[in-house]
This record gives sequence, C-alpha cells and structure tokens, in this order.
Amino acid sequence: MTENADSNVVFIGKKPAMSYVLACVTQFNDGQSDVILRARGRAISHAVDVAEIVKNKFVRDASIGNVTIGTEQVSGESGEKLNVSSIEIILQKP
Repeated sequence: MTENADSNVVFIGKKPAMSYVLACVTQFNDGQSDVILRARGRAISHAVDVAEIVKNKFVRDASIGNVTIGTEQVSGESGEKLNVSSIEIILQKP
C-alpha cells in the first residue's frame, strides 16, 4: 500500500455519484493499485453505484476485490446508541 493508509479511501456521502467516480479515477491515475469505497446507512446503494460506474465506464480493467459489510454503533442526537449498516468495497486494478 502507500505511506498514508487512508490516501486511497473514498468516503461516500450525499454528493452526486460522479463526484466520487472522479475521485476514484483520479486515485487510479495517480498510480494507486486499489481504491477503497466506504459508506454507511443510506449511502450504501450510492457506493455500489459508484463502484459499478468506475468498473464499467471509466476503468474497464478494474475489478471488485473484496466487499465487507457490517454494523457500526453511533451516538444519536440525544445520546442514544444507534446501529448503522456500513460497507467497504475494494476496487482493484491490475
């Protein structure tokens, strides 16, 4: 990997999908061999869309290396613990 372990991580949120696609393509063009997409909650489907767009439209030789799903506990506004689903998708380029 690289010196900075988080340099190839793209956190998916509320921006348009193409913003995250551009971030992934930029990482690959900068020499990264893999890019990690991370999302929580409602952004999970957005992360899957980004991975498929990158793989099928922009970096055709990229593949999905590993997908990890899980649940994270976060604190709500009033201090209660909430369970939020999370996903990590690793895109790899040979």
